[in-house]
Amino acid sequence: MIDKCLFPVAGLGTRFLPATKSVPKEMFPIMEKPLIEYSIDEAYDIGIRDLVFIINDYKDSIRNYLEHNPYLESILQSNNKINSLKKVNQIIDECQIRFVNQNEALGLGHAVLQGREMIGETPFAVLLPDDLCYHQEKTVLDQMIDLHNQFNDMTIVAIEEVSPGEIHKYGVIEGDLLSGSHDTFLIKDMIEKPLPAEAPSNLAIIGRYILQPEIFDILQETPPDHRGEIQITDALRKLAKRGKVLGYKFVGDRLDCGTVKGYVKAINYFFDLEE
Repeated sequence: MIDKCLFPVAGLGTRFLPATKSVPKEMFPIMEKPLIEYSIDEAYDIGIRDLVFIINDYKDSIRNYLEHNPYLESILQSNNKINSLKKVNQIIDECQIRFVNQNEALGLGHAVLQGREMIGETPFAVLLPDDLCYHQEKTVLDQMIDLHNQFNDMTIVAIEEVSPGEIHKYGVIEGDLLSGSHDTFLIKDMIEKPLPAEAPSNLAIIGRYILQPEIFDILQETPPDHRGEIQITDALRKLAKRGKVLGYKFVGDRLDCGTVKGYVKAINYFFDLEE
């Protein structure tokens, strides 16, 4: 059973400046909920109750959101509107919520490594709130948990097909379908942000992972790239060379809220769902 989930949310959100000078992009609203709650709900709704957030000193609003607000709650109670906080208050009451500061933006691999002490020696999920994933019946993480239950010693990454014009933005896999499967690949190699002509496939890794604790030792030994960042792809590549990584082609929609265009698309997507 996966009972811990790590949320790397220490990024600076520079694509959304100047708004992100004071408001973390993870707190931008998608309809009535902040972006970050969609990924929190994805973990909570399948029974994960240990939530670890990798943040920085400028994101106190995320901490505040995940704490009770007695004054607001008293006002809502008197106006019979307390149900508007029902879900987030359930999360606050029922979950162990912990924060780790990442003082410098040194890459996703570095962010994951900061959670080592709190995660311990068990498999865990990693969710990137920028990738807002939706499926009416079964969330992407829930689908991946099913696969983990079959292959509980493997690292699993969510993958999707992307267009040639987008391929340079992602880690792209090289792999083979498992025998008898139409959606699960044994990954042999991966390339971070290749040119279209260099990409081994059109299958890109998106922000859903189930990682084995061995990833921490590998990340500890992974050198920074040319930008000084420790990339999770480099660590995953080492595991893939050992035959230890599966790519799962999930069912559902992914909305890239890391860009202004994708964020607006996500608002329209969820607005249409409620129509």
